[in-house]
Amino acid sequence: MSVWFITGASRGLGLEIARAALTAGHRVVATARNTAPVRARFPDAGDALLTVALDVTDPRSIQAAVDAAVERFGRIDVLVNNAGSGLLAAVEESDDAAVRAVYETNVFGPLAVQRAALPVLRRQRAGHVINISSIVGFATAPGWGVYASTKFAVEGFTETLHTELAPLGIHVTLVEPGFFRTDFLDPASLRTGADAIEDYAPTAGAMRAAAVGLNHAQPGDPAKAARAVVEMAAAPEPPLRLPLGADTLQAFDAKLESFRKELHAWRHVALATDHDR
Repeated sequence: MSVWFITGASRGLGLEIARAALTAGHRVVATARNTAPVRARFPDAGDALLTVALDVTDPRSIQAAVDAAVERFGRIDVLVNNAGSGLLAAVEESDDAAVRAVYETNVFGPLAVQRAALPVLRRQRAGHVINISSIVGFATAPGWGVYASTKFAVEGFTETLHTELAPLGIHVTLVEPGFFRTDFLDPASLRTGADAIEDYAPTAGAMRAAAVGLNHAQPGDPAKAARAVVEMAAAPEPPLRLPLGADTLQAFDAKLESFRKELHAWRHVALATDHDR
């Protein structure tokens, strides 16, 4: 059985992935800033579960958690970068402090966790890195611009990581969930712009209002998503991308169609910029 190392495992999708991995017979290193809820949720996990405090913005705690995982289980087979935070505001409404905070967690956090864990996977010449992206990591929407940009960054370095690690026998996957029924839209997870600008009321403002009604009524089932992630990781050739949810598929199809139309309409301009032969 594999050893799973999961960040942000105290709630939401991270907690459900830990549950699904344990149920499948794997060993799990569940990390979070506060690990007490994790152990409380799995009182019968025994030695298959190691809970370790980890703050993805603190490199020392990251390295300590990776060291604890290797000391306990001897290896790491599946790394799940799940910890994250949200920001729902128009791009102009997003103040510098809020932008920097969400980048620290969503971009620099997984990069730091990867740097600590990848030496273990490379020594093994085996393993799987799973980076949790989002529906807006590919097809964004009003109000999600800054948050989406963090997930666009995750998508970019993960695609490259996939190419760099493939020769070493290490798989890499982006998981792109739509709206799942977790606590993501709660104030504890999701920041909103401090000062709303009236001109954005029909766009970002409407999205903020919709998020209130959608909270804990999202269409996606996180337990099903977690089982899909664990099953995917067992595939001989796992995908680079795993979109989850009907809303994600709909958004992706719409963006791809729009992209194809625009590419066709402006192809002649692109071709006209090459040197004459």
